[in-house]
Amino acid sequence: MTYQERIVSNHELMLGKPTIKGTRITVELILRKLSQGATLDDLLAMYPSLTSEDIHAVYQYAADVIANEEPIVSAA
Repeated sequence: MTYQERIVSNHELMLGKPTIKGTRITVELILRKLSQGATLDDLLAMYPSLTSEDIHAVYQYAADVIANEEPIVSAA
């Protein structure tokens, strides 16, 4: 499975933010919930339309986006 099968971006839905296909649940929302301590089981309970494969697609998407970003260089 690739994230492209589960993550979509449509300018008419959620202002074009990447969402889980067939939902209005954004990748950003999932990542924020995870950063706040939510577990996979928590997310599946909060959003019954999600599957564990959807969450794994979010991880893949985030990793690919970060891999293609330019590093932030801080002044020492």
